[in-house]
Amino acid sequence: MTSPEPRTEAPAAAVRLKLEPNPVPNRFGDALEVNHVDITYRVRGHDRRAISDVSFNVHHGESYGLVGESGSGKSTLAVAVERYLPRNGRVSSGSILVNGRDVVAMSGEELRQMRAKSVSMVYQEPGRALNPSIRVGRQVAEVFEIAGLRSSEALERAEAMLAKVQISDPGRVMRRYPHQLSGGMLQRVVVAMALATDPSLLILDEPTTALDATVEAEILDLVATLRSELESSVLFISHNLAVIAKMCDRVGVLYAGELVEEGPAREVFDNPRHPYTVGLLRCIPRGGLRKDTARLDTIPGFLPSPGHAAVGCIFAPRCGLADDRCRSEAPPMTDLTGGRRVSCFHNEKSADLPRSTPVDIVLGEKGAPETAVRLSNVSKTFRTRGEAVRALVDIDLELLRGETLGLVGESGSGKTTLARLLLGLSAPDSGSSIELEGRPLVGGVRERDREQLKALQIVFQNPDSALNRRHTIQRIIGRSVKKLAGLSGEALRQRVIDLVQSVRMEPRHLILRPSQLSGGLKQRVAIARAFGGEPRVVVCDEPTSALDVSVQAAILNLLVDLQISKQVTYLFISHDLRVVGYLSDRIAVMYLGRLMEVGPSDIVFKGPHHPYTEALVSSVPRIDGPIATRIRLSGEIPSAAKPPAGCVFHTRCPRVLDDGTCENVEPPLVEVAPGHLMRCHIPLEELRSLQAPAGGGYE
Repeated sequence: MTSPEPRTEAPAAAVRLKLEPNPVPNRFGDALEVNHVDITYRVRGHDRRAISDVSFNVHHGESYGLVGESGSGKSTLAVAVERYLPRNGRVSSGSILVNGRDVVAMSGEELRQMRAKSVSMVYQEPGRALNPSIRVGRQVAEVFEIAGLRSSEALERAEAMLAKVQISDPGRVMRRYPHQLSGGMLQRVVVAMALATDPSLLILDEPTTALDATVEAEILDLVATLRSELESSVLFISHNLAVIAKMCDRVGVLYAGELVEEGPAREVFDNPRHPYTVGLLRCIPRGGLRKDTARLDTIPGFLPSPGHAAVGCIFAPRCGLADDRCRSEAPPMTDLTGGRRVSCFHNEKSADLPRSTPVDIVLGEKGAPETAVRLSNVSKTFRTRGEAVRALVDIDLELLRGETLGLVGESGSGKTTLARLLLGLSAPDSGSSIELEGRPLVGGVRERDREQLKALQIVFQNPDSALNRRHTIQRIIGRSVKKLAGLSGEALRQRVIDLVQSVRMEPRHLILRPSQLSGGLKQRVAIARAFGGEPRVVVCDEPTSALDVSVQAAILNLLVDLQISKQVTYLFISHDLRVVGYLSDRIAVMYLGRLMEVGPSDIVFKGPHHPYTEALVSSVPRIDGPIATRIRLSGEIPSAAKPPAGCVFHTRCPRVLDDGTCENVEPPLVEVAPGHLMRCHIPLEELRSLQAPAGGGYE
């Protein structure tokens, strides 16, 4: 028999940790009021306005979202609220009120008190927010010491606060350094520090971007629970519109430093009234959209640079509805019904915005499937402090020519290790076999010949780290072409130009350096470099996770076009299951170094799934359609040095059998349907009946 319903975690006991003295906010006012604010930066002797006449408020107990492309001014507004602008930045006009008090006019001591007791901020990368040389407990306790508690009492409060954010063994975690904790655990620690003094306003700046689906869902649920319990207001900044739809009561849409639309989050996303909001929503792969059915729409052009003197509507150069009036007259912010505001002359016909990207996909003719890569009995064992850590265990997998295989799973499941073995950056264990088009691939990259190096390339997650900032784009791409393709002179120059144009860039970009390019353009350079030697297999390791939705859509369309034209094979690694579902032909789900499920994308994501896949899919926030019942996984992923006996997933499985089979017998990876493999003791039909009440699968 199986458990009829998934197990859920009991919430941690509430611990009220409010410190005194802490100014009691005026509950009849607003936690945050931003009134006609301009923010200006002094750059090379000139003032450049980054925020222009922005006004919004966050009510007490409310969650307010700010969305927009990178460079729109979201983070600038956030740091202005705490008055953390850099020295060359200032609020040049307007006011910012926290609990009715003007932040701009505060003295140094008043500002320190506000930061310590009234406003807290959670940043995108928790690892950078913590001191790597100080134990976690001491860093959390410091928050309470600043508020006036003695060291011993501060440590007690710190441990209680870590328990409050659902860290199961807070005493052990307090003794550890940040590098010894997972990303999800680090983010819990940062949330604990932010909420320690019961702030009236909590600012969240992309708090879940680098987290996998299950950890993201846990952090979001935690923030929602604590926000309700502590009655805090939230200013939530994210480029993930589905997260904003889930977490926020109201939303404001920023474009190039101007607020162009505002209203209740659900209404704004269901019925956007500004063409820019419409464009952002069209960039998201949703509604079951896949690469072989339609392209993603994109927003043409680029954001104007800060300080750009716009005549008329600032969005007009990128708007398909713009007319002469838009180009000569700035539209005022107009009040609509239901608390909606929009700055657009054509807001009533925003749904008629023409597509900027053709919807049709021109697919090439597919012949008989050919195997590009075959992995047989592939394992990888690391030695750490005398322990054998089995990062990969008996992986059998094929990648077909011209297909995309999506590789998903929580952090620590073995995805990156598998990619490193394929690329020759690590050597597999003895007895493992990796073949490229029928030829064995030797373990180390230095032992591979030029043809094998050309055939296998990678696009990394962070182009800033992958591109040499001192070199021009010409040299970055040219070095790759020269080494892999053996070209020189005029042939090299022409090949570089062809590559740049293939990724929708222009020859004028060749003289620039990475620091002079946007995030999306940098990633295009990384893709062009990867295709320099005409690769046949490209590993894409989180290539769009750090990009906003408009740039992400352009990069995904580019990858599809290159795949169709060159019949290249992708191994696509990502935490974003919606992106994986759009781009992938097949999906491989990994857990603790093992393949738990492999099959066609539509089958794996729609279900019935492996219970682990079910939990991953249920954790994805949705911006449209019914909200799925989230399956909560108990505990963290076990150590690969001491994996559980039997099925390695049984310690967290919501469907574990109660007869002891899961605890004692490891299930084999078997074909449960044509092309669909699964590692589970529960028969497919029983999984289908169990998972149907929860809302089925993911589209």
